[in-house]
Amino acid sequence: MPGKRPTTILLMFAAISTAGVLEAASLTVELDGFEDVTLLGALNRWGADGNHRRPVDPKAKIGAPHVDFKASRASNGRWVFDDLPPGKYDLLIMTGDRLRIEGWTYVPVLEFDSFFPPDAAVDADVREIIVADVKKSPHYENKVVPLYVGGDRKTVRLLMMLIRDKPTTYRRGLGTIRHEVWQYTYKYGGWQKERRTKLLDRILLEVAELRRWTWLWDPKLGGIEVRSEPVAIEYSRPDASATKPLKGLYPY
Repeated sequence: MPGKRPTTILLMFAAISTAGVLEAASLTVELDGFEDVTLLGALNRWGADGNHRRPVDPKAKIGAPHVDFKASRASNGRWVFDDLPPGKYDLLIMTGDRLRIEGWTYVPVLEFDSFFPPDAAVDADVREIIVADVKKSPHYENKVVPLYVGGDRKTVRLLMMLIRDKPTTYRRGLGTIRHEVWQYTYKYGGWQKERRTKLLDRILLEVAELRRWTWLWDPKLGGIEVRSEPVAIEYSRPDASATKPLKGLYPY
């Protein structure tokens, strides 16, 4: 009947508009062993194509990081992110005693490559070859440290920490720290480093302040997927006396 067409059209339009849209969900994180958490944040760093969703801030502060979402403190060590849009998130924890713990994902360095999860692994002999190549290569920074290495038989990526704490002509006492994802590709019978990298952060600060910080990276906090259903995880403060502590910056 002609009089019912507008209603039918509106219903069809609503169905098309909501098709494929996932509802936001909550993420609950239960922290154990933390007494002075000042921030629990979530970062949605990368688009589906592996490009930055937000440019890296050249004025970033080590003690005041940007996060896309902040959790609210609940009871008994529980923190809750409400209404997180669907996506994969890296979590970041800050405490009052200069401790920063962060997750990451091995983002693609080249176009059309895939992501690797933070717990991706490589054979020990491949790791040794690539780490040795990093150590013998010249760098501007005086501390160039492969924190984690992951990939497959054709592509290997590294989470790198690069520190310049030697005197420079820029300003007395000033240093830099940054983290990048590097990629080695197996070509012509050997592993070759790609010229391109993916920058996670870069911070300019006083060397004396840098040396007071603990900035660790934990694969357990990286690539956490949130869809339309609530997600709950548990995380314990790292044991500083462990035989294999988390990789990153320790006071020195």
